[in-house]
Amino acid sequence: MFDADQIGQLRRLIGEQVEAGRAELDTLVEQTRGMKVTAIRPRVATSVALMASDGGNNKVAFNPFYLQVIRVVDSNGKELCLEVVSPLSDIAELGRRQFDESGSPRTALGRMMNDLGTQSLRELSPMMSGRSPSWVLVFRDLCEWATLYDLVCYRDYAADTLIVRDGLLRSKIFHGDLFVRMGERIYAAIERVRREDRRRIWLVGLAKKTQVLEYYRLAISLCGVFDNGVPCFSRVPETMLEKAYVWDEYTRDVSDDSRGEKPKFSIGSMYFVRFGPYSGDPIWTVDLMARQDGDAQAIFGYLQADAVAGFPIPFYPDCIQQADAFSRVADLDLDLIEDHLVDAIRDQVGGAKAPVVDALRLASDVAARRYE
Repeated sequence: MFDADQIGQLRRLIGEQVEAGRAELDTLVEQTRGMKVTAIRPRVATSVALMASDGGNNKVAFNPFYLQVIRVVDSNGKELCLEVVSPLSDIAELGRRQFDESGSPRTALGRMMNDLGTQSLRELSPMMSGRSPSWVLVFRDLCEWATLYDLVCYRDYAADTLIVRDGLLRSKIFHGDLFVRMGERIYAAIERVRREDRRRIWLVGLAKKTQVLEYYRLAISLCGVFDNGVPCFSRVPETMLEKAYVWDEYTRDVSDDSRGEKPKFSIGSMYFVRFGPYSGDPIWTVDLMARQDGDAQAIFGYLQADAVAGFPIPFYPDCIQQADAFSRVADLDLDLIEDHLVDAIRDQVGGAKAPVVDALRLASDVAARRYE
């Protein structure tokens, strides 16, 4: 505990640091005042969302065995991808598993790899080398991107459809320019559907938290740029992105090649959007698919109509929340997976040693019993 003298000293030191940073805050406020804010006109459309289950909900461990359950589900509850991997898995074999014996793709990830001209997961992502056990989380993200790619490029739609990803349309896990090439193929598929089927497909990524929004949140509130009493959106200026992020390949427009190397981590255009009418309603960061900025009013109108019904997160698209609920691996599902893992270990050690595994499982979390 701090004593009274220390608290006074802390107050003084904190005040000095805030005073020293006042010039920076004034700069941020001035940048924020230049944002052009547009009111949203609500619309109605079919919405489809997809996401992978959160990392904290799908890990099952019984050391030294660790499993990562990868499950991608859309907002209608349809399972689009299911994989179980471990840091001990053979990455080369995992890549081969995406293709059948003839070499034809058998999964969404296999189709994306085939279209991008990659034969192995290591060619697809430099992080799939196996040097770090975190590759299982990278594989999960690759499965989610592959499912998104498959939804746009290999599905038919009977109506105009908004496909929503939980997370921005940006990624650093792909090798070289593969991410941008994937984005170009997605946009080509969207244009093909528009020409041949007279259907519109829009692709959106929405994030609950982003570095640029957290950095400018105070400035946005101080200058009241969104205090207009209606749902609204604004494109994030390039000066804000440069201030908040180090890698310009992550922030520059996909068509901007003025600085030598083309952007390779982004296929989206970033916006701030508030789906509620009041200043206290949450502001989210949204990526529209590059070259779909002209449809921003329509896209945000569809999203706003869906966000009004959002629960339990207020003014957050309900389609994403439904996909999250369907994809989550927790509670009874997690217990069943853990049981299957323990049964598999018992089978491996043999019947004579099986009681040792059972006893270890019962005694493994004695400290947690005080919370029961």
